[in-house]
Amino acid sequence: MIGKLKGVVDSYGEDFIILDVGGVGYVVHCSSRTLQNLPGAGEAATLSIETYVREDMIRLYGFRSDAEREWFRLLQSVQGVGAKVALAILSVLDPGDLGTAVAMGDKGAVARAPGVGPKLAARIVAELKDKGPAFGAVDPIVASLAGAVEDRRAPRPVADAVSALVNLGYGQPQASAAIAAALKQAGEEAATATLIRLGLKELAR
Repeated sequence: MIGKLKGVVDSYGEDFIILDVGGVGYVVHCSSRTLQNLPGAGEAATLSIETYVREDMIRLYGFRSDAEREWFRLLQSVQGVGAKVALAILSVLDPGDLGTAVAMGDKGAVARAPGVGPKLAARIVAELKDKGPAFGAVDPIVASLAGAVEDRRAPRPVADAVSALVNLGYGQPQASAAIAAALKQAGEEAATATLIRLGLKELAR
């Protein structure tokens, strides 16, 4: 099994790179985000590798970090997600953004990937919420608040403040994060108006 490749970029294809390692050209399939962030031809590059071996082929998938590779594996644990869809998701969301989307239950962010409909996005968020690096980039207080708002368990002033920010055009995850920060600053007894004012300050940063 190949876990990492370090070499020189030979050339690029539509969804792959040819990496020259000691005179051997490896075809490595990557997300469009990874391809865009790799150096030009003739320059050195290092990729974390996931190797797929089947009867009729050996295929290499390359990632700029081990975290990105871990998400590639995790995504495929969800029914209906294969390598192609996993790469499509990682093309629109980096590991941090994907972790935030999963932790916050942001189905819309995941559904931006080509080939991912609302039902599949909901399944991905639901099944991966408690797995692996999902909460790595998210304040646990923000994540729990987002869940409480969605399940209608949040205190009324908090729910009203989040709703007000959503009505102003902010996404549910952003609104929840801003009000969570406001709550930490103002205390649990804060009034709706105070939370909205502090939440807007957070969003303006």
